[in-house]
Amino acid sequence: MNTPSNMLALGTKAPFFELPNPSKSNEIQSLEELKGEKGTLVIFMCNHCPFVLHVIDKLHELYEDYHERGIEFIAINANDVEKYPADSPEKMIEFQIERKFDFPYLYDESQAVAKAYDAACTPDFYFFDEKLDLVYRGQMDDSRPGNNKEITGEDLIIAFENLLLGEPQEEIQRPSMGCNIKWK
Repeated sequence: MNTPSNMLALGTKAPFFELPNPSKSNEIQSLEELKGEKGTLVIFMCNHCPFVLHVIDKLHELYEDYHERGIEFIAINANDVEKYPADSPEKMIEFQIERKFDFPYLYDESQAVAKAYDAACTPDFYFFDEKLDLVYRGQMDDSRPGNNKEITGEDLIIAFENLLLGEPQEEIQRPSMGCNIKWK
């Protein structure tokens, strides 16, 4: 089922969270600790979703490009792992190793954080400025599994560049699309 993102209101303060990081022996990590100096991209994703698998390598590439420029990525998995064991914390560790991405990948077992962000799909992207105000939310680019459009990361790149240059963000922001979050 293709679920679009809910498009949280721009200007919303990033809801606070503290969540375990399975790849770091479940060390509890908070938004405050992890946030970027200039911007923070919060990504709701999971291990098995075809929409996530479609973009994960590009996401890793964007992270490599922008991490040094003060933009941090924080991924969160909020799926119900009882019904979807492929998204379990153990599998999150395997997925991170297999796909070689370095940004933190946290586990939202209670789903409270996903609800606070009004997250709807995987992947769902939220980009906050240095004050943790929401400046962009929506798709990474126009590419989807099966639509034969190149994966460019264009919409996120524009948002990152606008922030770094102090330019206003695009007024038209298109929703992300993906599998629905597997609610309990």
